[in-house]
Amino acid sequence: MADDFHEVLFPLDVALRGSGGPQRLTEIVTLASGREHRNGRWAHSRRRYDAGFGIRSLDALHAVIAFFEERRGRLYGFRYRDRVDFRSGPPGQAPGPFDQTIGTGDGTSVAFSLAKTYGGAFAPYHRAIAKPVAGSVRVAVAGVELPASAFACDATTGLVTLAKAPAANATVTAGFAFDVPVRFDTDDLTVDLAAFTAGEIPKVPLVEIVP
Repeated sequence: MADDFHEVLFPLDVALRGSGGPQRLTEIVTLASGREHRNGRWAHSRRRYDAGFGIRSLDALHAVIAFFEERRGRLYGFRYRDRVDFRSGPPGQAPGPFDQTIGTGDGTSVAFSLAKTYGGAFAPYHRAIAKPVAGSVRVAVAGVELPASAFACDATTGLVTLAKAPAANATVTAGFAFDVPVRFDTDDLTVDLAAFTAGEIPKVPLVEIVP
């Protein structure tokens, strides 16, 4: 992803009013008896957004066009802040070091990948987090928070590296804020200024880049 991804955030003031969320692909076959067979075609969800809802002024529209041109349309990916889901815990709560379990020590391993778990009672979903916000990551081992000097986190991959390997069976947890890696889902932006001034919002489709 490195060569075709720009580590830059989509205009935040526009993203604040965007719409969208996770998408899945489920194949459903209905038998003659009326019973269904359901099959999930994707192992991971994929998020889609429409950032057009956040464009409320010509200045915001100009900023989005400039951002689009620099990304060359669909060519380069970038970061997007999903205001509904951008923290390891609830969006209204600051990240804490015990929010998410990211691994278990074996006495030798020092590298752990950030992840967020959704649900828990029936079929929890584990989502890899590849674009944490720099400086937001907090880590704990066996219930004790580590100082910032005891670990490093690659903000471009979500890989946490500890200075010391956790003991066997020690739980490694983390809290963090994160962005979604996305790209434009179109190679053209159509803007009708007459419609725009009358209140019609241009469409700016974005789609998550799944590793």
